[in-house]
Amino acid sequence: MQYVRTDDSRFENLRGYPFEPNYVEVPDLEGGALRMHYVDEGAGEVILCIHGQPSWSYLYRKMIPILVNAGYRVIAPDLIGFGKSDKPTLRENYTYANHVVWVKALIEGLDLKDITLFCQDWGGLIGLRVAAENQDRFARLIPANTGLPDANGIADDKIDEVSTQMRAYYESLAVPANAVEMAMAMGSDTTGLGFLNWVKFCAESEGFRPEEVLGLMGGTLSDDEKKAYAAPFPDETYLAGARQFPSLVPIIPDNVAIPANRAAWAVFKKWEKPLLTAFSDSDPVTAGAHVRFQESVPGAKGQAHVTIEGAAHFLQEQAPEKLAQTIIKFVETNPV
Repeated sequence: MQYVRTDDSRFENLRGYPFEPNYVEVPDLEGGALRMHYVDEGAGEVILCIHGQPSWSYLYRKMIPILVNAGYRVIAPDLIGFGKSDKPTLRENYTYANHVVWVKALIEGLDLKDITLFCQDWGGLIGLRVAAENQDRFARLIPANTGLPDANGIADDKIDEVSTQMRAYYESLAVPANAVEMAMAMGSDTTGLGFLNWVKFCAESEGFRPEEVLGLMGGTLSDDEKKAYAAPFPDETYLAGARQFPSLVPIIPDNVAIPANRAAWAVFKKWEKPLLTAFSDSDPVTAGAHVRFQESVPGAKGQAHVTIEGAAHFLQEQAPEKLAQTIIKFVETNPV
């Protein structure tokens, strides 16, 4: 598999990110290997923090010290295609199934056990699948501004019709010129398919810039913070994974990932281990997705589910202290 590796100089002197790099090799599924980066700080029970798109472990920089000081070991990987991890150059190299394999390989390589999973955005789509398929390694789950789409509620005899309609709608959309135009398109959409504007923007727009996305959907960022979110991506060659992720979200009901996600939900409907939702109140992407977790997962019953007020999609940027304390309290009140 052909890949590029961001030069280390791009990550020098990033404000608020003093963590030593760690690496593990994961299979590229073509007979070779890819280098996957992860932050590994502290000692104690493991808290695995998985980022989404188009961020990287820098997203957790404000939470990691709080969790470490509370006596936990924090593992924050960079998904393949992001951060300091290797970046395959072809979009077709990035599949939902491949990402699940890569995160599983990291967990097995480090032999992580009794994991508390905190997952946001694609960190949830991937992390929850890994948890469902490797139950013995996980002790607690905290989905935040994420979901596990499986075409729930669409009858089997309607799948082809709905899929055709959704693809036709996608093709009819204009390509947003920049992140602001994309957000306006999502906000004005009345069809219930506003997310497809996000897919279109990431897949096709020449104005796609990860740092601008984080600034728009994660609160006001300083110039240094924008520089850090841009660091993994020197040019278009490095952006294949970031561009591909939204296209992989299985919202169109004939998506190849639907059966595996339904199998994961079958597991979670019997999941007795503690699950806490920590969604923000101002996220246009995942609003309402917490309800299914709370109502469908036995381990979510009786938990003190949290709503993060005033935070948008990347709530780790806007409410890191609140999130870290939520994790700490959840672990303390649900001992292994």
